[in-house]
Amino acid sequence: MSAVRGLRKLSRVALRGASSRDLPDAIEHVAKVHRAHHPGADLRPLRRAYVLAESSHRGQTRKSGEPYITHPLAVTLLLAQLGAETTTLTASLLHDTVEDTAVTLDQVRREFGEQVCYLVDGVTKLEKVDYGSAAEPETFRKMLLATGNDVRVMAIKLADRLHNMRTLGVMRREKQVRIAKVTRDVLIPLAERLGIQALKSELEDLVFAVLHPEEHARTRELIQEHNARPDPLTAFAAQVRRTLREAGIAAEVLIRPRHTVSVHRLRLKRGQLGDCDFARLLVLVEEDADCYAVLGELHTCFAPLVSQFKDFIAVPKFNLYQSLHTAIADQDGRVAEVLVRTRRMHRVAETGVIALGDPHASAAAEARDATERAGAPAGAGPQERTDPTRPGWLSRLLEWQSHAPDPNTFWQELRDELAQDLEITVYCAVPGAEGSGGSALPLPAGATCVDAAYARLGEAGHRCIGARVNGRLAALTTVLRDGDSLQLFLEPGQGSPSGPSPEWLAHVRTPSARLAIREWLSAHGQPTPDRQNPGQDPDQQDPDRQPAGQPQPAAEVPAGSTAPAAVNGTEPATGAAPRPAVRTARTRRRERTAQQPAGHDRYAENVPVVPGRPGAPVRLARCCTPVPTDAVTGFPVRGGAITVHRESCQSVARMASDGRLTLPVRWEQGAVGCRVTLRAEAFGRPRLLADLTETIAAHGAAVVAADVEPPREQRVRHTYTLQLPDASELPALMRAMLRVPGVYDVTRSARPVAD
Repeated sequence: MSAVRGLRKLSRVALRGASSRDLPDAIEHVAKVHRAHHPGADLRPLRRAYVLAESSHRGQTRKSGEPYITHPLAVTLLLAQLGAETTTLTASLLHDTVEDTAVTLDQVRREFGEQVCYLVDGVTKLEKVDYGSAAEPETFRKMLLATGNDVRVMAIKLADRLHNMRTLGVMRREKQVRIAKVTRDVLIPLAERLGIQALKSELEDLVFAVLHPEEHARTRELIQEHNARPDPLTAFAAQVRRTLREAGIAAEVLIRPRHTVSVHRLRLKRGQLGDCDFARLLVLVEEDADCYAVLGELHTCFAPLVSQFKDFIAVPKFNLYQSLHTAIADQDGRVAEVLVRTRRMHRVAETGVIALGDPHASAAAEARDATERAGAPAGAGPQERTDPTRPGWLSRLLEWQSHAPDPNTFWQELRDELAQDLEITVYCAVPGAEGSGGSALPLPAGATCVDAAYARLGEAGHRCIGARVNGRLAALTTVLRDGDSLQLFLEPGQGSPSGPSPEWLAHVRTPSARLAIREWLSAHGQPTPDRQNPGQDPDQQDPDRQPAGQPQPAAEVPAGSTAPAAVNGTEPATGAAPRPAVRTARTRRRERTAQQPAGHDRYAENVPVVPGRPGAPVRLARCCTPVPTDAVTGFPVRGGAITVHRESCQSVARMASDGRLTLPVRWEQGAVGCRVTLRAEAFGRPRLLADLTETIAAHGAAVVAADVEPPREQRVRHTYTLQLPDASELPALMRAMLRVPGVYDVTRSARPVAD
């Protein structure tokens, strides 16, 4: 309410005119709020900025009829209340001058310096006359690029949008809805990522009122009914204060009401709200250690709900947020949610990057300023991250946007990126990287191994053919979890990469991976399937989707055909790593064939053929995986197909004893490779799997399926079903695998890896 009264005061001052006597009054309230956060702030830039803004906007009015100067004043007051420093407030006063008046950026630079000019330029919209329908997405692209160097640009934009949303009622209904949807899809997620909860919460409530007026009215009615009754949290808070006082812990206990959207979400989650669900208890202390002392007392003197406990102090959120979350029940069974944090943490939780001040200030100066603002004792350094200029999500965004020149593509990818409101960290290693754990790699929640490959390697991600997650082979489409250890396997670096599979697009979550895959497929003339099912809303997609595709039955495989890689007995999604590896083998085969003179047919592959049945489909049995030069026999199966087995296969003797018809089979030259299953016995050691798969890829073979048995007495067994471009290369491959350090035996397996 104090903010509303302040804005009304500014409006009255502006309405009275712009005489010299009124100028100090118009800016005085902003200056007073600013000095409360920054006692030593120099107010002269603010006064000069107000004079320029007022004179430039003089005669302009808003749709509400108020003088236009009330808007930059209101935006500046919002930022001052959040504790923004003088440079930000100066730029906010001038943020519409270049866009709507005759003031130029050069004039702003001359009078206020480079930083203010940069901030004003960052929030200045692009003209529809020049950009047409692309003006809005390109304006946001411009703002995000500017935010990459100075997050204060987005802070000003968020405050600007909040005041516009407060006064949206004078707009046409259709325009209100359009602005509210952009606010919901883009600006609210940006406020969340920058940690500016004070702006985010009010923006959510205003958008909720525009897009869902009936639900908003119902929720407001519930809140008003609750407020008309005695609040049980008042007595609960008194009990907590008494408990902490008796324990000798200096703490302030407050009742923190939920905002409208928070109440609505909780009602949808629980169905019915209790009297303690409309607010939470907030406990503020001075030191980090006090937070855990408070937690111990609460869990000792009250009944804790262990499932509700979360420690965001030890593991902060990606948007700078730190706090302890818990829930406790009193003797009457009433449950209250409790937030425990330091005063410094509370300031950062409310204002995010704004609390960290000027990102260009030196680390020492910023640390001293943060300590003074938080009221910490002299000499106490900051306990939270102090450089929000380039958080991980923003770095990713700035990287992929350069690969999306089309405004519509950028706009859709931006909305998709911001819809992912959680972030994880995985520890990713690639062949040749130092250390076994790999380096930390931030990714959005729901990201897969493919996303990690492109995030870590860029365009070299096209060479990724496999992955190991937490020590186990996994499909590239496997969804990663926070804290996972990831090992990526790449095909050899010689020659052009085999490239990604089109099916990868159904599993990637990051725009950088999606754009890189689409660009490669487009350049190589391959189809690019839609990112989502026809008619499916992007907002309805499951953020934790697992690799798609169902395991196929363990039946025979057509001779020379390829299949997705199976790992540990489970068939992965279509488009997993081995698809490009198979393509690599074929590509290399074609290259070798093209280099041979006419008549050199020794490089043509052999396929099984049944005399007298030229049209019958021939399939290689999975139980023995015959290859050219093996003595083979065939058995007819349902559907007219013929299954080919090695004559030494145990299945042949069994089916022959059952009276099954046998057919002669011979090998003839064809255009496809052969399939074989190899078993490698080795002593367990780090990187054994990586070395074996690299050796296999170096000989042009594709991994169709693989299985690694648990180590026994420091010995391991690897079983690979491989697709070879030429059966004559099998002995050389087996010798190469035997040369891998630690491997002491490589043999043909009688049975392939189970699918």
